[in-house]
Amino acid sequence: MSTAGGVETAPARGTEIGATAIQIFTKTPNQWREPRIDKGEAERFRAALGQSRIRAVVSHDSYLINLASPVPALRARSINSFKSELTRCRVLGVPYVVTHPGNYMDERAPGLVRNAAAYEQCLAAVPGPDILIETTAGAGTALGATFEELAALRDRVRPELQDRIGFCADTCHLHAAGYDLVNDWGGVWREWDETVGLEHLKCLHLNDSVTAFGSRRDRHALIGEGTMGPEPFRNAMRDPRFAGVIKIIETPKGDDAAATDRRMLRRLRAYHSSKRS
Repeated sequence: MSTAGGVETAPARGTEIGATAIQIFTKTPNQWREPRIDKGEAERFRAALGQSRIRAVVSHDSYLINLASPVPALRARSINSFKSELTRCRVLGVPYVVTHPGNYMDERAPGLVRNAAAYEQCLAAVPGPDILIETTAGAGTALGATFEELAALRDRVRPELQDRIGFCADTCHLHAAGYDLVNDWGGVWREWDETVGLEHLKCLHLNDSVTAFGSRRDRHALIGEGTMGPEPFRNAMRDPRFAGVIKIIETPKGDDAAATDRRMLRRLRAYHSSKRS
């Protein structure tokens, strides 16, 4: 949800399109500049949220952050940026920060260790909010395309901080990474539960995919209009295990972003309310 004009504008925009959950950026996601949220801005955001229909808010961290980088300067800058994101969300009262695992760039195992160590460092430095590690499509040297790597990122953080680590599963990313939500919905989530734990799944990004199953390419499509089709999204909206999980769309906006978002929300709610014969 756009925060043009200040983060306090997002709740009303979300309400206007009929949303009850929103994801925001607390800063420009493709710049290193780290703005601070002052007391007045935080108060205006909280007041706007209280007057809206929005029941859940998550933030997404900067696209530039790479906590797995072997380059000391980039990793240090990424850690500082991630701490700043956690701090802004703490001031605003946003309980979750969605974060992509990093790109290891050299070797996978050391990259995973670096990534987990950076999570631990940042969580120890900023008390609250929680972080939600997002599944990735697995392109290039990206970590987090397998359930085993997601679990390892959490398990490597010291136990007293692990309660602040959950997960965000992106349907497009899962599909691209080779998890068959179309033909084996139940099997995918059984594997997730055995490896990661369903109790740690706090958010779903509901996006169809432009590219084919197992493509390793992250390209989002409108709900039910990509290579996944409608069935996984019907399942996501009807599966009682996900009734309390925050659901966010990151679908293409087209020429009229608000109209497209309304249409996607209506479609998802129709999937929820319709009954199988």
